[in-house]
Amino acid sequence: MALQGPIVVVADNPASDVVAALRAAGGFPIVEAGWAEAAAALASVQPEGLVLAEPTTDRAAVRALAEQLKAGDGSNPFVPVVARATDDGAMVFPDALYTAADAPAEHIANRLSSAARIRTLHATVLRRTRMLAERGELPPELPTTDPLEEATVLLAGRGRSYPALSVAVGEHVGLIGALSVESAARALHARDIDGMVIGDGFGPRIVEALLTVLADNARFRDLPITLLGGHPAPAERFFAQLPNLDRVTEGPERLVERFLPCVRVHAFGQRLRRMLRSLDAKGMIDPDSGLLVYQAFWRDLNRAVDDAEKRGVGLSIARFSFDGSDRRTGLDAARILSRLMRQVDFACRGSDNSIFTVFTDTDLRAAHVVARRLASILKNTTMARDRKHMGIEAAVTLATLRPTDSVDSLVARVVGKSAGG
Repeated sequence: MALQGPIVVVADNPASDVVAALRAAGGFPIVEAGWAEAAAALASVQPEGLVLAEPTTDRAAVRALAEQLKAGDGSNPFVPVVARATDDGAMVFPDALYTAADAPAEHIANRLSSAARIRTLHATVLRRTRMLAERGELPPELPTTDPLEEATVLLAGRGRSYPALSVAVGEHVGLIGALSVESAARALHARDIDGMVIGDGFGPRIVEALLTVLADNARFRDLPITLLGGHPAPAERFFAQLPNLDRVTEGPERLVERFLPCVRVHAFGQRLRRMLRSLDAKGMIDPDSGLLVYQAFWRDLNRAVDDAEKRGVGLSIARFSFDGSDRRTGLDAARILSRLMRQVDFACRGSDNSIFTVFTDTDLRAAHVVARRLASILKNTTMARDRKHMGIEAAVTLATLRPTDSVDSLVARVVGKSAGG
């Protein structure tokens, strides 16, 4: 998308290359300011984006700019901050999306454009929730927790850096490890991934082929991808198609420092998309899980049972339960399941993190096949933090509609036994 203004560019020295790249991307107006005047410049406009074109060691200026950026009542969409990488003596700006110090100015403009897409989503959600509130309707609430708490990162590699990267990244977000490109591709297909780290152990041609696939798929256009420094793959030629691609030459700690802000913004975007789906469904879809809310599920189940009885067709219900799961694991499983279900099926998440799934036009034999397939996928792709990111077991109970059944008796059978019938 073309950039919109105003955009504030902060640098004590002229940043003509950055300004030219922003203008070429459609940014207007562009306000240039030195670090000492940056906070005042930000207060004078309502910026669509902020670019820190050079680092600074002025702690007071950084603090003033950060405080000005946070000012307000929370009713405005977030302002993305893109910054050129700092050296060891410069201040790190909170939550800035860093690019390499020598990255082309076009890469900065592309990264700001990528973050602007999330800002547009945020503005849309805020506008629609305000409209609902003005009409006296109760809109779903946008979660206020840190998006990193529900973010998932894919770590691909099999070299010496893999253990250190796994620990450094896994301390902050959910982690999926992939020791081969094939397993990485499966995870990208099955999961909502918020970031990808490519470590050592893969040859340059393999990494180049992987980046080519990611660049050609619009779904991964804004995915944060970090390549471990020193890798011979020519990552820079993908900057135009993958605006959140970076190469970090320092160790795992600096990689995480630069990488996580991009992951946070991507996870925030995923949260906003779920929220929009919920608003489109008039609140009938849970914005956390992507499944039906409790009341909508039982309403649809009553309708489905009546329809099955009238038409004389099968209907089955499955309950997936996860021993020892926490909220994160339950949400993880629910979001995976929401991607896998047929259009004619529907599901909801229970208060104990179990998931009820209704298979319409499906007898018990067919439901067994579908449920086993879903349970297998959940086992291999759902994470449990207290089990070293290993997959979890999904216990499945099944029941199929009988001529004498009511909704209550059907549900009672699926809740109360370990094998369907």
